[in-house]
Parts: sequence; structure tokens; C-alpha cells
Amino acid sequence: MSITNRNTGTNVEEIGDGIYRINTPVSTVPGGFSFNQYLIADDQPLLFHTGPRKMFPLVREAVESVMPAQQLSFIALSHFEADECGSLNEWLAAAPHAVPLCGRIAAMVSVDDFADRPSRAMADGEELTLGKHTVKWLDTPHLPHGWETGYLMETTTATMFCGDIFTQGGYGDVALTGDDILEPSEAFRQPLDYFSHSSDAGMLIEKLACQRPATLACMHGSAWAGDGAALLRALALRLAGPGQS
Repeated sequence: MSITNRNTGTNVEEIGDGIYRINTPVSTVPGGFSFNQYLIADDQPLLFHTGPRKMFPLVREAVESVMPAQQLSFIALSHFEADECGSLNEWLAAAPHAVPLCGRIAAMVSVDDFADRPSRAMADGEELTLGKHTVKWLDTPHLPHGWETGYLMETTTATMFCGDIFTQGGYGDVALTGDDILEPSEAFRQPLDYFSHSSDAGMLIEKLACQRPATLACMHGSAWAGDGAALLRALALRLAGPGQS
């Protein structure tokens, strides 16, 4: 792990071939919290999530420890919220050839109005080759929240950038873990209840499970390595409630 800002503890660690987790711990939530972004360093580099606008200098400093920020091609987001895309326009200014990357609904309802450059809107199941890496967009409306929500699956390394699913409290000290994250994430979710609990949640989780991710790149807490399909299906059972299958 490389600490890129001693004052905040912002750090970078490679969690897969050419895939880097950028982590900033914060103490604004009791017990601690963290904001993660993920950088795919490739011929067309991609940053998944920007962090809140006020974190832009920290995240840019971390990206610069891996590659020049101005070389970014895509600034991707799962849904329209401050920690997903708060500094989108700052990134578009820093990387003059970059464009926002999102789903079609996000582009229509928010991104193409908010962003200083038009987005690259992806259809469900559409793939985009970055060089060695290829990302696939997966529409998942309202999972866990936001009509426009979707996720990217990096098919070469089987890394799923899974947004707010499996959000864990704490500082995310371990970049990539094989330990259980379902129980910690459920302990964080249940008091806040930030899932939308839509009728399609189980179907959408199964859609993600069918991608068979080997790494779940969580936006808050540690990324996780293991049988991602099994972990997603275990989450679906929790969301369905007691006695459901």
C-alpha cells in the first residue's frame, strides 16, 4: 500500500492486474468510514467513481502516483450521487480527452445536463475495450438505490465494480480481503436501510451473480476476493427476509 497523502491517509494499492483501489478514510461516521475509487490503468484509462467534490485534490494526487491524470479516457459512475460523481467536472478539466461513462438512464436524466462534456452512455450488456481490459455495463435500477444505477464488470480479471453493494463501515484498512464482508455490510446496512427494496432486487442480484465475479470492488470498505456469485446470492437471501429462498 502506498500512502499518497499523510494528512488524510489517502492510499493506493493494486488489487488486480492494472486495477488500483484509491482509499480515503474519514471519521465523520461513528466507527469510521471510507471512500474508494478504482483506477484501471490501460491504453484508455478509466476511473470508476470520483469521490465527493471536496476530495478531488486527494483523489487526483493518488491517481498521479500511478499515471498522469490528464491521460484518463473515461470517468465512470454507477449512479448520480456526490461520492460517485461529485468532482466529475473537475476531472473533465484535468483530463481534456476524458468523457463521462454511465448508463443510458443516468445520461438522460442527469449526466448530460451536469457534465461539461457529453457522456458515453452504455446499454445493458454493452462492452467497451480499454486495451488489455474490457468492461461490461450492467443495468441494475434501484440496486441498492437510484433508477439509473448500473455497474461495470471487468471481464479479463473478473472484477465487478459493485458500488454501494456490500458497503462496510470502518476505514477500509485492508485493500483486498478474503474475509467475510457480508456480516459487516449487513450490520452497516440494516440500521440505515439505504436499499430501495424494489421487487426486482433478487432478479438483479442474480443477474450480477451470473457474471461470476472473482473480485468485488466495493466503494466503501475493503474490496473482496472469492466466489462473488455465492456472496451475492447470500445477500439476496438476506434481503428477501427469513424463510425466503
